[in-house]
Amino acid sequence: MKNNFKKSGFLLLMLFAGTMMMAQSTSFKTLSLELQSLQKQLVPDKRVAILEIEIKDTLQPTVVVSGETDLAEAKAQIIQFLNDKKFSFIDSIRLLPESKLGDKIWALATLSVSNLRTEPDHASELASQVMMGTPLKVLDCNEKWCRVQTPENYIGWMDTSGFERVDQKELNRWKALNRYVFKSMTGYVYDAPGKKGKIVSDLVLGDLFEVETTVKGFFKIKIPDGRSGFVKKSDCISFDEWSNSEPNVQAVLTVARQMMGSPYLWGGTSSKGVDCSGFVKLVYYSQGIILARDASQQAKYGEAIDFTNTNKLQAGDLLFFGSSAQRIGHVGIYLEKGNFIHASGRVHISSLIPTDPKYVPSRKNVAARRILNSLNTEGIVMVKDHPWYTVKP
Repeated sequence: MKNNFKKSGFLLLMLFAGTMMMAQSTSFKTLSLELQSLQKQLVPDKRVAILEIEIKDTLQPTVVVSGETDLAEAKAQIIQFLNDKKFSFIDSIRLLPESKLGDKIWALATLSVSNLRTEPDHASELASQVMMGTPLKVLDCNEKWCRVQTPENYIGWMDTSGFERVDQKELNRWKALNRYVFKSMTGYVYDAPGKKGKIVSDLVLGDLFEVETTVKGFFKIKIPDGRSGFVKKSDCISFDEWSNSEPNVQAVLTVARQMMGSPYLWGGTSSKGVDCSGFVKLVYYSQGIILARDASQQAKYGEAIDFTNTNKLQAGDLLFFGSSAQRIGHVGIYLEKGNFIHASGRVHISSLIPTDPKYVPSRKNVAARRILNSLNTEGIVMVKDHPWYTVKP
């Protein structure tokens, strides 16, 4: 009898402990799901912000909260959420930029085209590209790679050989320099003022650099990493003239047509190769306009246009294609008479009209946006008004 009583007591104790552990596990699971939901609300698009937080159940009264974010306000809301839930926790969340980076949390791209990848590995997916002189925010670094954010807030990893890290003072100095933009599709920097000189670097449309002096029809330029050389003056336009020019549709279409036949490149945003949204982004950037990176992002900004009636479309409008307005996978630029220009295989012209030989049945037009009447609204920013490029009062 005594042994049976002890055995029954032990079983009851184990059952109670199991019930408590199950309740704790259920509570933790609920907390985890609510935390995931909160993160999706705070950062619905992970391409433009970092918020990766998780909690670890240690089977103790205190849980561990770990992860990383580049949004101080988002971290504060996560902490407040946990406090409101009356959970005891250890805060192990990394706030980016990392403190180990010191003051040099900015960078300037130094190659004609620098690649932005999804992971710190040359074998990983090409997410985007940036041209020479593009200002970047540095969030995190390892030995050979840094995670950076572009002026349109796109985030990815770049090989450190593709940029020069600077502090805020150095960035402000760069903004005040006598800068010029390369306006031809491709070209070169030579080590002497003439095409007989040796090549220092190649150049593409949109590259930005400092001009020091003029020699025999050439600019002596300086690249952000300190290299110098000579560029044909007629291939350049001053940053002030370029950024302050009034964008117009014909200029947009001229650059778009100059890209005809350029190869399609997944992740490409330069005249060396473009994907569909990279093509659109580059063409508008040539007019001093910064658009969002991907087609699904571009479709959110600008004036919504009735895409079902070609008579309501205007040259320069962005046309979006996909299974629905919520699932967009392609973008092009409207020309006229049902024609649009886009990057698919190569940059070429197709048609919205079913009877036209250029019509592609698999392309279902689901949305359209107008850009030039929506300048300096969300997702459509003029370079002259972007604080990373210019000094504003």
